Amino acid sequence: MQIDSVSVWGDSIGKCIVFDEARGRYAICRDNYATRLKAGGVAVENHSVMGYTVCQAQLAEKDMRPGGVAAIEFGGNDCDLDWKAVSENPDVYHEARTPMGVFKDTLAGMVKKVRSFDMRAVLVVPPPIDAEKYFAWVSKNLNPKAILKYLGDVQHIYRWQERYALAVAEIGSKLNCTILNLRDAFLVARDFKALLCVDGIHPSEKGHQLIWSEISRLIAGAQA
Repeated sequence: MQIDSVSVWGDSIGKCIVFDEARGRYAICRDNYATRLKAGGVAVENHSVMGYTVCQAQLAEKDMRPGGVAAIEFGGNDCDLDWKAVSENPDVYHEARTPMGVFKDTLAGMVKKVRSFDMRAVLVVPPPIDAEKYFAWVSKNLNPKAILKYLGDVQHIYRWQERYALAVAEIGSKLNCTILNLRDAFLVARDFKALLCVDGIHPSEKGHQLIWSEISRLIAGAQA
């Protein structure tokens, strides 16, 4: 399968965002999959937006590229909670930004839409989070004890995010999509903690190197 163009719809991972500790802010990783694909002669259109959920993605007809690859990467923001609300009221249930049923249906709809324009759908299973780092990050300036009361244990964050990653794999399997399983690649890495930024959720520069390695492996397999 020859790959000439790739269009990406996703969140900060698709946008290649890292947390720059030296400057204390988020920035685009300079050495990322998009720049490497372009260097290899592949046209890349990145429609990813930091903070986006699957429901915010805009798959406009003008952005469809028949014969091209459509990579869809969501889940990290979809599973997120309103941590301020959790901190203020840990005794009631708090729904994710995108409820699971809505997440699955919307993701499936995206696959069907790009296919209707003769694009090859690739679903990206998001990497795992580092629960301890992420808990410390989201509870800053809030009430960590209240948040922990709601969660029951810090690892609940990991399990909650895992459900959405598994849902991506499930939809990919049902719809016979190509799957880029970043979760598995991160989990088997011996330097797992070094693959994530201080916030526990965004891939670090090393993490983006691993992402490129997995993309290269997928492309090589497709062209074999």
